[in-house]
Amino acid sequence: MAISEAESLVMETLWQRHPLAAEEVSAILVQQQDWQETTVKTLLNRLLKKGAIKAEKDGRRFLYSPVLKREQWLMSESKGFLDRMFNGRIAPLVAHFSEQKKLSKQDIAELKRLIKELGDDE
Repeated sequence: MAISEAESLVMETLWQRHPLAAEEVSAILVQQQDWQETTVKTLLNRLLKKGAIKAEKDGRRFLYSPVLKREQWLMSESKGFLDRMFNGRIAPLVAHFSEQKKLSKQDIAELKRLIKELGDDE
């Protein structure tokens, strides 16, 4: 499921706390993004049409909750990025960040730990 960058901000809000009314989502995102309430409602409607969220009637308003799980979305987004940029391979991605000096000592220690754990499975 393709989620735009703006839609992902709405999803992040709902992943953190749900169910929320449109006014509550708007109150959060208007502060963070300087968006108008109409923008947030448009994004909520797009996400509803895509099936990423659901709306349940609560009196005279609707409460929105995510249907799409954050883990599913992250997997799809990261796989798409790897496929587009690095032919689906992780090693060239890490090499790229290493060459650009974007890996901290903590990043390197964590990568070593992950590699060790992967080696222990053999």
